[in-house]
Amino acid sequence: MTERQFTSGSYVVDNPLPAVSRFRFSHLASRNSLGLDLVRQLKDDVSSMTEGVVVIGSTHAEAFSSGADVKLADAERAEISRALYDLYETMLLSPCPILAVIEGPAVGGGAQIALASDMRIAGPGARFRFPGVHHGVPIGMWALPEMVGRGRALDICLTARWVDAPEAHAIGLIDRLCVDPIAEALEVATGLGQSPNGAAASIKMSSNASGILSRLRAEASECEAWSGALGSQA
Repeated sequence: MTERQFTSGSYVVDNPLPAVSRFRFSHLASRNSLGLDLVRQLKDDVSSMTEGVVVIGSTHAEAFSSGADVKLADAERAEISRALYDLYETMLLSPCPILAVIEGPAVGGGAQIALASDMRIAGPGARFRFPGVHHGVPIGMWALPEMVGRGRALDICLTARWVDAPEAHAIGLIDRLCVDPIAEALEVATGLGQSPNGAAASIKMSSNASGILSRLRAEASECEAWSGALGSQA
């Protein structure tokens, strides 16, 4: 097990199974907030994976990730946003299946890491929030309409309300809701690891043909102008 330490966060890397690489956010004091160095390193780690299964989660059930660190200056938070969109694209283009294990709140950039994963496996304490409307940016709309439908996506993003685990499961925001999502994810990963070489990459490539990459890049371009300001209702 390796722990990567950064100024505003940390995550642990391990291999719970031979074909599984697991990355778990491990800074509960900040609700697993995302700093620039952390996001860039996670992108590099994910992009280095060419085979096997990737699992992204948290060492603590109390939080998945609260998104970009609210204590940072606006300019740095805007830079983190740009780095996050690079990470999402890396995840979509990865040949490896990527599973997100969500046991607690996933907010903003943290919620979008879940969106960029290929499967979302959640516990009963999982919940999601996309607060972009308070910041003047359309975060999450690159993926949500395809997952939950346009009307529900607009509801979630325009109101920036919380979506709890039962609702998220009912509308398709999470794929599996279970009492022990970690065990479930490892069981799924075991099955995926037995697929023929290249099968997962081919399926992901077909999925990306739906236009999700174009929508992601368009949203990233819109967010380029964001100053990093959180707004009065953040």
